[in-house]
Amino acid sequence: MRNLIFIKTIAFVLLAVLVSCGQPVKQTSSIRFRFDNILDISYTPTEGTPGGGWFSDQGSWMGFTIPQSDNWINGFCGPFSLDYRHWMAHSAVRVSFHAEGDEIFVSDSINYVPGQLYLAAHSAKGKIEQRLEFIDAYTALLSIRTKGNHELRFQGDKWAEGTQFETYQNALIARHPSGEIVCISFAPDARLTLNSHNYEAIYSAEEEVYLTISFFNNEKEKTAGLQKATAILSQPETYLKTNHQRWEEYLTKIVRTDMPYRYNRIAAKSVVTLMSNWQTHKGGLLHEGIVPSHAASYFMGFWAWDSWRFSVALASFAPELAKNQIRAMFDYQLPDGMVIDCIYSNPEENNARDSKPPLAAWAVNAIFEHTQDTAFVREMYPQLLAYHRWWYNKRDHNQNGICEFGSMDGTTEAAAWESGMDNAIRFDNARMVKNAEDAWSFDQESVDLNAYLAYEYQLLKNFASIIDLPFNEPDYTANVADYFFDTERGFFFDRRLSDGSFVVEEGCEAYIPFWTGIASAEQMERALVLFTDTAKFSTYIPFPTVAADNPKFMPKGY
Repeated sequence: MRNLIFIKTIAFVLLAVLVSCGQPVKQTSSIRFRFDNILDISYTPTEGTPGGGWFSDQGSWMGFTIPQSDNWINGFCGPFSLDYRHWMAHSAVRVSFHAEGDEIFVSDSINYVPGQLYLAAHSAKGKIEQRLEFIDAYTALLSIRTKGNHELRFQGDKWAEGTQFETYQNALIARHPSGEIVCISFAPDARLTLNSHNYEAIYSAEEEVYLTISFFNNEKEKTAGLQKATAILSQPETYLKTNHQRWEEYLTKIVRTDMPYRYNRIAAKSVVTLMSNWQTHKGGLLHEGIVPSHAASYFMGFWAWDSWRFSVALASFAPELAKNQIRAMFDYQLPDGMVIDCIYSNPEENNARDSKPPLAAWAVNAIFEHTQDTAFVREMYPQLLAYHRWWYNKRDHNQNGICEFGSMDGTTEAAAWESGMDNAIRFDNARMVKNAEDAWSFDQESVDLNAYLAYEYQLLKNFASIIDLPFNEPDYTANVADYFFDTERGFFFDRRLSDGSFVVEEGCEAYIPFWTGIASAEQMERALVLFTDTAKFSTYIPFPTVAADNPKFMPKGY
């Protein structure tokens, strides 16, 4: 119970730090429209600047931004290629009233609600409203509403250099030198013309019109995608309703009636952030999943323990995506059971020099708790078991049932990556010891790793019971907490292989025995002395990765 109270206290304090003063819940029957301006992604592209965050959904590899009011384009900016990191156009669809010359539009309002972008602007001729929503991983639907008896004109703005254009039926095909393709599909009655560097499409005077913007990686995707775009334009309201229901279901499962608006807004923002980083299968990514951040080029892949954590978050509102996230990492499980560090759409970029902390069983368990899907447990169990065994086979140097972080190439760099704490000061003086030709360990046993393994052991044992299989794995879990607890200092530390001495660096690895539930009440009482010390862990922003009074503590930095 004390462990649970401590964990809840940590969660509450962190949440309280993150949130700001809120506002009353907005009175609307739609949940998603209560959370307006959920993220600020206003950015107008300029030459050589990629930007830093996009509207994306449904696993698409394209993203859009809202134009800046002081650098206005009367259309959503993009698409941006999230994988290749370039703008296909500053705005593939810029809208105006059909008239001679270029009109000057002034921004009226913008919004980003979960699953939808909105902008409105006016010129001397009137006001135009635009909404953008993703229908699937390849196509977004643009809705334009205006009043008055004016035709609408659509053009692209600053296409990427080298883009080549053609038309197919009533669609524009824009081919980027990278091989990526943007297709803009118009209604059958739109008048589409083309020149060497742009297009023009004219819609007759109607209060609401629709068109689709699609992004494809190759010809095969384009062929199927154009057929889907035609279907979308034939009944756009049906597809918009489906998308609305999807987002309402996400948020219904997350938003709580017993929480203040400001806390629910944080929850909604978390969902939006996760889903904007959703990428469908592509190239070497054989299943869909969540990338850590599409805002950074080096995070456009799937990392092992990021994947486990994302899956836990997704389990409550998007369990099928959570399952595929796990499958994506296990697609690259090595014959000896190792799950590699990270994978990319280009497999040449994969990192197999190290693994990551063993939290996959935790993720599978979260999915099972929300879905009761025993078939998924049965599917994953052999791979989870092989991964669990790998740690004891390849990362237990002296075969004492206590493991170490390590690497395949014998480098301390990759071994630190394996811990997930790349620059942790507890490893500053660590050296590598060889276990096998493809297996090296730090010369110190880590408390967090073995706490994770103890938790994983209990989960695997429970999985075996659920799917009615025998479980005969050796149990190394009984003494893990006592082994790593320094009774003199009242805290958890790593231990050196050479003499069993403690690596006395007070760090966040000591949180993990409490999170996994293996620490005793007495150990809790002792550790709370440090956890509640304002000079160590109870800082203004609490729970730093290393005690704040450590000479190596950096208030700013990684």
